[in-house]
This record gives sequence, C-alpha cells and structure tokens, in this order.
Amino acid sequence: MFIAKIVGSLVSTQKVDSMVGQKLLIIEPYRLNEERTTMKTTGRTLVAVDTVGAGENEFVLIVQGSSARNTPETKLLPVDATIIGIVDSLHIDKRKVIL
Repeated sequence: MFIAKIVGSLVSTQKVDSMVGQKLLIIEPYRLNEERTTMKTTGRTLVAVDTVGAGENEFVLIVQGSSARNTPETKLLPVDATIIGIVDSLHIDKRKVIL
C-alpha cells in the first residue's frame, strides 16, 4: 500500500465491458520528506480505479497488483491500481505529518 494524491481524472469511451461505469482517477504517489514532517511527490503518475468516492486533491490509500483486484468491487476488473481509502491524517513518531 502507498499514499497518493488525486491530481486528475480520466475518461475513456471505449473500454472492456467490465470497466464500464468505473471511475478512473490520475494519482501521484507521495512519500515522506527527509525530516519525516511533510509528504512530497515521487514525480510519477498512475491511473487507479476509485472504489471509495474520492475526489481531486485528496490524499488516498492505494494498492497495486493482485491486491488491487482483491476487493469485492474489483475482483472481476482488469486493474493494477485501486483506491481503497481516503487519508484523513497521518502521524509519524507521535507527530502529525502535513499532507
């Protein structure tokens, strides 16, 4: 699992039948800075299927690979990244990390 920020959405009018109606979002993985006080981008972007109703600029919890297809909502979908949670807060060493 990893933390990412939603930076956009993707619309695809032609896709396999099982993906019709699925919300696709562009995510940007984040990691802790060196001081472990804030998060910073990794500089990559991915497409993920949304299972929790997340929105742009929110930080989310992502799973990839076989874990991405291991939810009731995605078990029959050809996906490699799934949004499984919305991050409310993050604490490291008893300190709140700024998202």
